[in-house]
Amino acid sequence: MRSTGRLTTAVLGAALLLGCVAGPASSHPAQDKRVLVFSKTAGFRHDSIPEGIAAVRALGADGGFAVDATENAGAFTAKNLRRYDAVVFLSTTGDVLDRTQQRAFEGYIRQGGGYVGVHAAADTEYDWAFYGGLAGAYFQSHPAIQPATVDVEDRAHPATSGLARTWERTDEWYDYRSNPRERAHVLASLDESSYSGGTMNGDHPIAWCQDYRGGRAFYTGAGHTKESYAEPAFRQHLLGGIRWAIGDTQADCRPENGYRPLFDGTSLDGWRQAGPGSFTLSEDGTLTSTGGMGMLWYADQSFGAYSLKLDWKLDGDDNSGVFVGFPPSDDPWSAVNNGYEIQIDATDAPEKTTGSVYGFQSADLDRRDRALNPPGEWNTYEIRVEGERLRIWLNGVRINDFTNTDPARSLRDGHVGVQNHGADDQVSFRDIRIKELPAQGR
Repeated sequence: MRSTGRLTTAVLGAALLLGCVAGPASSHPAQDKRVLVFSKTAGFRHDSIPEGIAAVRALGADGGFAVDATENAGAFTAKNLRRYDAVVFLSTTGDVLDRTQQRAFEGYIRQGGGYVGVHAAADTEYDWAFYGGLAGAYFQSHPAIQPATVDVEDRAHPATSGLARTWERTDEWYDYRSNPRERAHVLASLDESSYSGGTMNGDHPIAWCQDYRGGRAFYTGAGHTKESYAEPAFRQHLLGGIRWAIGDTQADCRPENGYRPLFDGTSLDGWRQAGPGSFTLSEDGTLTSTGGMGMLWYADQSFGAYSLKLDWKLDGDDNSGVFVGFPPSDDPWSAVNNGYEIQIDATDAPEKTTGSVYGFQSADLDRRDRALNPPGEWNTYEIRVEGERLRIWLNGVRINDFTNTDPARSLRDGHVGVQNHGADDQVSFRDIRIKELPAQGR
């Protein structure tokens, strides 16, 4: 509840060793991350590969990571791969690695390496099951290059947080042999009614991420055309995927299915403001707190067992929270006195900081600090209530596990809400969604 200063983390640059791969690394005084762009082709070769390499180099120069590029599969040794935080498969096609090189890359991923697949990376290594799982899906076919509407499903991941809810662009739109939705976290999908030739029956993921066998994997089906790599929105999309893959930013990349929106960015139907202050709704579907101290709560329904997810962002040294398990009331202090607050404020006392059950139980601060994105970047909470047990995930990492033992409170039936804390606290929210779970026995 109380707003205080914020913890900061300093990241020291490290010296970079030059390897045997082709092309010079980008130079940046604070570079301590390195990315390998691999673009070997054994099938169709995209003429946009040079533009893609140049774009990744430019993104690295601006984003603080070094970039090497190669088409030499001999770079895939355990020793050499350890130098890289992620490997970008840039429109690779066909069988590009031998078995020894495949084993080296598998070991690299299992030890925490990052993978970024761009476009025809899905048209690669069809007989290597590990790679198929890492990429998420294999290429099936594509219609002619044409405009289409991309529906952005996740607006917290850095690859898609800067996009509008719909993204209009022209590209070569892949169909896939399988749908990755049950295995990976879908970031964006195609509206098949917006173009001709889609074959995935209306559920057509086109960008996704996942934690895979110890490593991080991001894939985007965009990037066929040369023009893509000059397009600011696509460059930001690609940069966000790389930043997540190299561990510069955090996101929840667990599969997400079965949720329904409570707030989808278009309407506040069902919500009510309790107490002073309010929230403003911007054209891009973001709610931002103003004034206070009050709370915006979902009045249309109370919940018992559920998983509540929502995306949030601090502007600076700000304060807010998510309330659960409180009775209906237009007095925000009723939620304080009868429910529980999951705090958003990284710098208070341990039991009053981000991820804490405010005033009752601190988060695991080491896990919290590793999972937390700083002000200006989006975070995702999952708040799971089952019986009197309340668990909290931050960007896919479980950071708290609390059980209510107070007979005056109960999590088994109550409302949910988000706090507007005070006039100086600017906290934003997006995409509040819920999945109801089987009720727990009393």
